[in-house]
Amino acid sequence: MDKPAVVVLFGGRSSEHSISSATAGGVLRAIDRDRYRVIPVGITREGAFVLEDDDPEKFVLDAARLPEVVDNGTRIRWPESAATRELTVVDGDGERSLGDIDAVFPILHGRFGEDGTIQGMLELFGIPYAGGGVLMSALGMDKHVAKSVLRSAGVPVVPWVAVTRADLARERDLWEQRIATLGLPLFVKPNRSGSSVGVSKVQSWDELGPALEIAFAEDAMALVEQAVLGRELECGVLPGRNGAPPRVSVAGEIVVTGRDFYDFEAKYLGAPGIDLVCPADLREGELAEMQRIAARAFEALGGEGLARVDFFFTGTEFFVNEVNTMPGFTPISMFPRCWIASGMTYPELLSELIDDALARA
Repeated sequence: MDKPAVVVLFGGRSSEHSISSATAGGVLRAIDRDRYRVIPVGITREGAFVLEDDDPEKFVLDAARLPEVVDNGTRIRWPESAATRELTVVDGDGERSLGDIDAVFPILHGRFGEDGTIQGMLELFGIPYAGGGVLMSALGMDKHVAKSVLRSAGVPVVPWVAVTRADLARERDLWEQRIATLGLPLFVKPNRSGSSVGVSKVQSWDELGPALEIAFAEDAMALVEQAVLGRELECGVLPGRNGAPPRVSVAGEIVVTGRDFYDFEAKYLGAPGIDLVCPADLREGELAEMQRIAARAFEALGGEGLARVDFFFTGTEFFVNEVNTMPGFTPISMFPRCWIASGMTYPELLSELIDDALARA
């Protein structure tokens, strides 16, 4: 029997292009080649779909040279209609077939990939894919809407104010008063971005304006959040099997000792002052409550594919910070680490996500 053909799709037009490329390196290295035929497809920063090298070493995360998808002149041609799943590539020798594809694993982070756009394209082509669907992906990417949905579902979230440049231009005093009710310190972040890109910690009111400008450089809307004093915890969520409730991993903890917060350099470039601890030291009842809230948040946003749910824990209360519908997927990323600590291997986790996509077909 032929092995299912899986397109590993990565890169993209967002500011998280390099993180997606690094994630691809981990996936290409660990995916079970005995079970799947792998076709690596990269998206350049300009949005061209190219046939990439099946070489994990090419996409190692290096602080001196972040990995990226470079335009190599090839062009991927997606199926011409939902009646076929044949993928072709055009290069210097003309057009050739890559065969029929069975599923796509879109390990894209940020806009134009994690936000429902790629998912919508694949839906139009009738191609199964791993991860959340169009609506869940769009909800997860839009922090303001996601928090609104979670709050309406009874999930405790960090208090926030969402604001645009136009809001400030029309009624600056009103919006500054709303933000002031959150108190100091604050976090300011782009509404639709991840990997801590464009995030600032505001400890005095004169820092608010510059922080908003940094966020507006990434997105038209900025999210201003109350800073919650507490532990930073995360867990992974997968759908339940055969109608069972979602499965939630053990918790991991981000221990910040020498930085203001868990920023991009600490996440990906090995900057000091951060320790990732998994499993986190929680009492049995605390872990159970965190897992309950994580499952509720997952279901409230759609309950498909996978998610990493990020929390602040004050010692008495859990607050959901964000729900990430396509978290970092390198072997050292928190989502795989939490599942590995829960008894699943990294290759098994990849296979589960791909098999889930094939089953949904």
